[in-house]
Amino acid sequence: MKPRLYLKLGDAVRHLHYSAWGDGEVVEERHSSLPGGICLVRVLFEDGIERSFLNDLNNECCCYYAGVRII
Repeated sequence: MKPRLYLKLGDAVRHLHYSAWGDGEVVEERHSSLPGGICLVRVLFEDGIERSFLNDLNNECCCYYAGVRII
């Protein structure tokens, strides 16, 4: 099954549970070339820290379900 991606490069985001992080921007996308592999995004938040999240809406650990929202 092909992954359903939530975020793309350049999206502005905010985490619902960690407002102290500030707003963030997707600075990198990584996709596995293997069937069933993971899709990751790296987000740079205003606090200066880059954080990585799963980016497949078919996965229950996707960043959307964890609280990352596009603004």
